Amino acid sequence: MNTTATSVLKRIALTSPYRAFAPRLSLAAGRSLRRNLNTPAYPGHIPLNWFENAFLAVGAAVMSLSNPRRGDMIAALGETTAGPSLPRLRDIMLESDEGRRILRERPRVTTSTIDMTKLAQYPEGTFGRAYITWLERCGVTPDTREPVHYISDPELAYVMQRYRECHDFYHCICNMPVSVEYELALKYFEFANLGLPMTAISALFGPLRLTPAQRARLFSEYVPWALRCGGSAKSLITVYWEERWGQNIDEIKKELGIWDPPEPKWRKPLNEAKLAAARRQQQPQTANIPPSPS
Repeated sequence: MNTTATSVLKRIALTSPYRAFAPRLSLAAGRSLRRNLNTPAYPGHIPLNWFENAFLAVGAAVMSLSNPRRGDMIAALGETTAGPSLPRLRDIMLESDEGRRILRERPRVTTSTIDMTKLAQYPEGTFGRAYITWLERCGVTPDTREPVHYISDPELAYVMQRYRECHDFYHCICNMPVSVEYELALKYFEFANLGLPMTAISALFGPLRLTPAQRARLFSEYVPWALRCGGSAKSLITVYWEERWGQNIDEIKKELGIWDPPEPKWRKPLNEAKLAAARRQQQPQTANIPPSPS
């Protein structure tokens, strides 16, 4: 199990010499240090000292590269390498009304917080309808995101969680399917837009998993788009996506400064995804749909 492997790596980290010798500095200092290291700052938090953080970062990097399906290790790599990027993103959020509202209200993106049937009721061309169609086309769900464990500050932990849960929104707004090639293209976009170190690590080593033809296409077509578009677009971490379900998706792109990448190759035809999304309209509606903004 992924969680078991994470726990094993954590236990190895807990045997670090730093933890063994730190309490010997002085009895009082040792007790205070142990208390600070072992007291979770929020539910699910696993406190780490600097040595354990570095150990886990290296271990997570090795395991992520050897098995890219290990979502728990990819998540751990993102958290242990975040460094000053999260305070910077928080400051960017604090500079906008929308971002401040996100930090205050701390919305979550799961099937328990978002009514998928309701999204299917939105008209074609709205962000809500585009998102549910994208989910159907890619065969994914927002419930697969790992919770944050290794970031000590609760607010910064939420910033990381917000990035993680909004990742599919970025796929949708950029018209990107889910595959290794397009995931890497989006990582370049995210690095240019958000500056998270984990996105740079993925962008650097991920292309090794591609075929020569895929790698050539990535670097000749998608990376130039990702760096230009991601670097010039509004920081996506500040967007309150849940308030924009009824907004025209082309208007959102124009507002954020996003343009479509070169046409990607989808496994599922768009008409099939639209039919699947339309079938959701036949299900009972749990809430009234606000009118689409003019």
